[in-house]
Amino acid sequence: MFNQSQLDDIDNAIVTNLIEAGLNNVIFMDMAGNTIAKHDNGKNNLDSTAFAALAAGNFAAVDAMAKLVGESEFSLLFHKGKKLSIHFSKADDETLLISMFNKEISLGLVRLKVADTIKEINTILANG
Repeated sequence: MFNQSQLDDIDNAIVTNLIEAGLNNVIFMDMAGNTIAKHDNGKNNLDSTAFAALAAGNFAAVDAMAKLVGESEFSLLFHKGKKLSIHFSKADDETLLISMFNKEISLGLVRLKVADTIKEINTILANG
């Protein structure tokens, strides 16, 4: 599905656009919960395999809810916690980009950086 050059470019896009902007963790994954790329700021101990599996289930459940209310999809999900928040965004029909960040980073900045990163990842995949 992905060649090594694409994976390296995706890693670089995530680190440059998201981790260096101050996000705690970023997981790029397929809809089945398989991690394609994962990065963190070195300060957290996240079980990314379990998290990706749960995230896939969460996104699938919300997708089913969207259809029940007449939407084709909800392409973005956001969960706000006291210390950390999680932003889920569909990169394409087969992949998700999940970003975790603390309260010092604004949701607006995360949304902007995620949108830019997804554009970059989709360009990388299109030029495969």
